[in-house]
This record gives sequence, structure tokens and C-alpha cells, in this order.
Amino acid sequence: MPSEVILNQKKEIVAGLTEQLKAACIGVVVDYKGITVEDDTKLRKELREAGVKYSVVKNTLLGRAADEVGLGDIKSVLNGTSAIAMCDDDYVGACRILCKYADEHENFNVKIGFCDGEVVSADYINQLAKVPPKETLLAMLAGGLNATIAGLARALNAVAEKQEA
Repeated sequence: MPSEVILNQKKEIVAGLTEQLKAACIGVVVDYKGITVEDDTKLRKELREAGVKYSVVKNTLLGRAADEVGLGDIKSVLNGTSAIAMCDDDYVGACRILCKYADEHENFNVKIGFCDGEVVSADYINQLAKVPPKETLLAMLAGGLNATIAGLARALNAVAEKQEA
């Protein structure tokens, strides 16, 4: 039986994880076994710059926190080494960084994730990672709107020319 001090520390960790899980719009659980300290440092830096919280957690503590927020299905993959990346406002940033990293390092794998309070598969996380960046999507939207407006202007001009003739 753990001492009262250790038990209270674990309860605080679970409470903190629970709050982070509630606040996050997306989270990705990864298996980081076998990566080097140098690679891990680079990954953490890139995630931090993207506004993603990344931490190594004990499986039992993450499982308890997941149960408290209704993400109990995450426990099915909580074995071996686990780390979790969570973001409060960007749905694809963490996915893009972690999936790219998993492609480059054979020992690093995406296990499972959650999105808006629902557990999602690693395949879903991989699909989110393929979504273009926000700036690209906005440029595509602007281009589509511009083409529509230009087409409308040409059509109105053709009607005006036809009526003059």
C-alpha cells in the first residue's frame, strides 16, 4: 500500500490530467519507446512552438483521468511507454507533427487519440494530419471565391454587351 503522501501526489496528477483532457480539443497518445534524447528534445521543441502540451505519463494515471472525462476507451492501448500530446485550439497541428515524426522514426507510433471528447483511432489522427495548414485552406477558399466572382462578372458583362447590341 503506497504512503499517504504518494497517494495524494498521484491524485493531484490525475486531477491535473483530467483538467487538461477536459480543456483539450484534441489529444494524441503515442508510444515513444526507443527514440533518442536528442530526437525527443527536437520533438518537444516543435510541439511547444505549435502550442501543444506534451508529457510522458504513467498508464494507470492517464487511464484514471480518461475514465473521469468519459474517454475510457483510451485504456485499451495503455501499455508499454505512453506520452500524450494535447492542444486546446488547433485540431491538426499536433497530429501533423506527431504523424510526421512517426513516419521518420520506426520506434515512435501513434496509438490512439481523442477529438472533441470522443476517442478516435490512429487512422483518424493520420487523416487529420493530412489536412492542409489553415493558411493554405484560406488561400484555397479565397481562390475559389475569386473565381466565382470573376465568373459572375464575365457573365454580367456578356449580358450587358448582348443588350447593347
